[in-house]
Amino acid sequence: MNLDDYRRVAGHFATGVTVVTTSSEGRHWGMTANSFTSVSLEPVLVLVAIERRARFHDAVLARGTFGVNVLAADQQDLSRWFATRGRPQDDGEVDRWPHRIGPETGSVLFDGALATLECRTYATYPGGDHTLVVGEVVGMAAPRPDAEPLLFFKGVYRAMAAGPEDPSPSLADGSP
Repeated sequence: MNLDDYRRVAGHFATGVTVVTTSSEGRHWGMTANSFTSVSLEPVLVLVAIERRARFHDAVLARGTFGVNVLAADQQDLSRWFATRGRPQDDGEVDRWPHRIGPETGSVLFDGALATLECRTYATYPGGDHTLVVGEVVGMAAPRPDAEPLLFFKGVYRAMAAGPEDPSPSLADGSP
């Protein structure tokens, strides 16, 4: 299988963009992730896939807690910074953006995010060159409910096109 072809094909799945954070050994750590999803309502669980060779990997596993920042369309610079391999790693890297420290996990929660979740590690699973980290949500907020999401599609950041509200029933009620 050609990995470049796989990336191109998988890139046809539009995703939201998150920055996942943790604190370990007195430092704040973060990484951009679009491999994030809701898993369960009973208990409330989410999943994020973390590359094993990423610096973030060992820090989040050691801490056992993490924060998820669902990014708004105007937060591309934040996403790009935390997606940069080999960027300088120092305590000041999170200070570039306004943030607060989550009361439940001690993780960085960025101001301006569409939504934030604080999670406690529930389970981990091997996933090839990644570890699948399932977190139980222990805190959450949606400080910018009217902002548009930052999207990623075909390797490019995107924004939603303006249009009328969808009059169809919500999928949350089980309607098709």
